[in-house]
Amino acid sequence: MTVADLSTGRQLDPARPQRLHRYENPIFDSARWDHFVARPGDIVVCTAPKCGTTWTQMLCAVLVHGTPELPLPLTKLSRWLDRHTQPVEQVIAEFDAQPYRRIIKTHTPLDGLPYFEDVSYVVCGRDPRDALLSMLDHFNNLSEHSLAQAARRAGMHDGFRVPKDANEVFRIYMTTPAQPWTQDGFPFGSALHYAQTFWAFRHLPNIFFLHYADLVRGLDEEMRRLAAFLTIEVDPERWPQLVAAASFTNMKTRADDIAPGAHLGEWTSNADFFRKARVGEWREILSPDNQDLYARVTRERLEPQLQGWLENGRTAGDPKSL
Repeated sequence: MTVADLSTGRQLDPARPQRLHRYENPIFDSARWDHFVARPGDIVVCTAPKCGTTWTQMLCAVLVHGTPELPLPLTKLSRWLDRHTQPVEQVIAEFDAQPYRRIIKTHTPLDGLPYFEDVSYVVCGRDPRDALLSMLDHFNNLSEHSLAQAARRAGMHDGFRVPKDANEVFRIYMTTPAQPWTQDGFPFGSALHYAQTFWAFRHLPNIFFLHYADLVRGLDEEMRRLAAFLTIEVDPERWPQLVAAASFTNMKTRADDIAPGAHLGEWTSNADFFRKARVGEWREILSPDNQDLYARVTRERLEPQLQGWLENGRTAGDPKSL
């Protein structure tokens, strides 16, 4: 059986990633990729929300430019193409004006993205339990303007707020589909489905995997792996500067330039976008019932190697060799 690409109707090779779904919500729309014309060497940073997106963008940026002093603030240099905030034509024009290797951010799963063999897809994973807690931090830090915009697109009143009780939200998140073809993820999108779409094609040479916990444990080593994948050679004398620039602490001190959407006033506090690098905090916050719920859901829906990597990073094995 063949499958048709959503944007062109052409028949796709089932051995290649297939664009099967449109992901659309009050925050972003994957159909905006229809306007994108790829260049050889482009880098697409692919993460489920709150799974190391900005960190991965920063790693790619300092490696591509070979300096902590980027040609534009990261928030403008590496735009979220899918995001509704600005007209897609404006975002595309800004990307087209960049004369260097471009870094594009997306939260769209691979089954909603166009696939280009000469583009690098850099995936960052994270334990879904920590990602959910960071997402609640994220929503609590959204500016009134950003909340009002999202509420209007969703047809809700301006005073809408995501519940603050992490355990209440977690139960909904693990049991309610975000899209008809997923089994969980409401209202933020399924981190499990997201990971599955890339994991299925992990053998492809232009798909690379990082993990949030590995960045916390060994930033230098992970940057070297990423540089090798992107075929970037860095002056050894400059290397320590690049690692320091990409540290979580440094990004927080430069939040006005680095936090996504900072130039659009999306946050109550730009620095609080980098509130804390949560690793394993779910153990202290999620109830025993919710921890059991997570264990049951992931056991049913994820293959063991993927579950091990999502929860532990490369200590559970390199995705390319599993």
